[in-house]
Amino acid sequence: MLDKEVLRDPRDFKAVYNKGKSKADRYVVVFYRPNGRKYNRICFLASKKVGNAVNRNRARRLMKESFRLMEDVKKGFDIIFIARNTIPGRKMDEVKRSMENAAKKAGLLNRENLETSRKPKTEPARR
Repeated sequence: MLDKEVLRDPRDFKAVYNKGKSKADRYVVVFYRPNGRKYNRICFLASKKVGNAVNRNRARRLMKESFRLMEDVKKGFDIIFIARNTIPGRKMDEVKRSMENAAKKAGLLNRENLETSRKPKTEPARR
């Protein structure tokens, strides 16, 4: 991730928390707010409620990788992903699905590309 894409300034955090919106799913909560830029600034947090340092770091790594694999995220937002205390012991695909659901609820995913990426599987031709 580039430095400009990381949310760092405490004033920006306060703005996202106070003036932004939030959506939650089973394993993550997402806070978001338009930032007026052509790129997203993102942060991944895990509080001590998640567990010890090993669990918190694993939760952040899972969220970072899940976000990296997410397709068609709208640009121009400050986004904070917060791990919930239900995340320890979860697999990558569960966390990714939870993050996608939260982002979808928040309207952070481009709609027109969702239908094309979720085409039903075609059955093999029978002989």
